[in-house]
Amino acid sequence: MKYSYIQARKKTPFTEEVQLVIAFFSITIIMLFTTYIFLLYKDYNFQKDKNHILSTQVELKKSIVAMKKKIAFVQTQEALGMKIYTQNSVLKDSIANLFDLVPQRITLSEAKLLKNGLILYGITPNKDVYNFMLQAPLRSIFQETYSSFYPAKNGWLRFVSTNYMKDDFSSEVGSDEN
Repeated sequence: MKYSYIQARKKTPFTEEVQLVIAFFSITIIMLFTTYIFLLYKDYNFQKDKNHILSTQVELKKSIVAMKKKIAFVQTQEALGMKIYTQNSVLKDSIANLFDLVPQRITLSEAKLLKNGLILYGITPNKDVYNFMLQAPLRSIFQETYSSFYPAKNGWLRFVSTNYMKDDFSSEVGSDEN
């Protein structure tokens, strides 16, 4: 018995509503999965970048330490250079002052600068010229002054003047107290 004009269809559990829900769930799951994969990839890149930055940071710290050592070395070299320059300037001025101290009638043949003294070799017309024109200024500078003379071939006198400064004035003061 047939009461219908159309033929009966098969009934399936996948109706249009169910298929629509499954499609939305499938799209959602695919989007979540791709988002998860994207986040894993980004996390991997961030870790790789972080490791690279940390290794660069360690290298930079090492280079900073090395640079500080080089800077310290250059600063000590600069200080040493300035000390030498100052000593040379003082020595140059001292030599200029020494030659300004020597009168025109006395000729120096050699001058030796010691740490705490000065030795002069030269020629003078006589002892009086030496004593009044050179030895007097030398005695005002040095604590101990010794001179020796011997005749030259031309009738003048050759001299050796040895002049010393006492470095340790505190030992003299200490010996006076005892």
